[in-house]
Amino acid sequence: MLKVGLIGIGFMGRGHLDNYIRLESENAPVKLVAICDIDKDKFKGKFVPGNIDVGNQKYDFSKYNLYTSIDEMLEKEDLDYVDIALPSYLHADATVKALNKGLHVLCEKPMALKSEDCARMIEASKKNNKKLMIGHCLRFWPAYEYLKECVENEKFGKPVSGYFFRGGETPAWSYEGWLLKKEKSGGALFDQHVHDVDTINWVFGKPSKVSTIAKVVIEGDGYDSLSTNYIYNNGLVINAQDDWTINGDFGFEMSFRVGFEKGCLVLERGVLTAYPYDGKAFKPELPKDIGYYREMSYFVDCLVNDKPICAAPPESSMETIVIAEAEEASADDMGALKNIK
Repeated sequence: MLKVGLIGIGFMGRGHLDNYIRLESENAPVKLVAICDIDKDKFKGKFVPGNIDVGNQKYDFSKYNLYTSIDEMLEKEDLDYVDIALPSYLHADATVKALNKGLHVLCEKPMALKSEDCARMIEASKKNNKKLMIGHCLRFWPAYEYLKECVENEKFGKPVSGYFFRGGETPAWSYEGWLLKKEKSGGALFDQHVHDVDTINWVFGKPSKVSTIAKVVIEGDGYDSLSTNYIYNNGLVINAQDDWTINGDFGFEMSFRVGFEKGCLVLERGVLTAYPYDGKAFKPELPKDIGYYREMSYFVDCLVNDKPICAAPPESSMETIVIAEAEEASADDMGALKNIK
């Protein structure tokens, strides 16, 4: 039985908490034994909702050992791994600390805000012979998995073009407003858009160059609205846009449209539709569980059966941050093409 400590029960951390409760109810070989959060009020059930439904249960915190200090939790608890759902700027240091304590680590995205910090995390993982996975949930999201499969098996021929969008309400709910502080979140580019950066890197491979137009809408934040063109040597036409200043009744949307030689895949408002050019449109049959649950189940399975992290290896997650850094540099330079290192 794997013993896990959850670090951070803000917006995403509560989603992880819900899934540990579910996994335990299904007799999965994992048990959440400790929770750490700097904000004691959360242990009293005082939460602020976010822009999507990730975790809304009422919790019995008496079942867990509770901490407000990571160091104290790591010192006192006999854990197999930690699940880190902290603000982005804390990911690298917390991950390295846990790995150096001899623990495996599942860390929320983004891996870090700088690629050199990603490298530190990977180095610590290798040095301590412990597994590290970044929670890029779209790699486990059924609609995106289907897209990946279609690119690999050429069900509709080779891919020709793609457009990805993610956007919605300004994230004003974060603890002490960290999401709207560039130095802590990296703005929409590193917090929200990074999902699509990772998807593009995972599905199509690393582009050779990027060109990004972006705008700071909220004072003190990073880029809040942006559009990136990804340049591939094989001529693929790929674009991704993000905007977290769409308030009012719009809600939250993640979507894509990918064209192939013989068809098109469209995800909008949570529904995936395939449009083969030689037949009728259809909705692929997909697993019902969303990415958060499936990524955590995958990580547990890799630990229990000592399997390598193939679906989301940390080296690939670092590559995603390298691409995001090039996008930021391009945006700083009014959309100038930037090479991917």
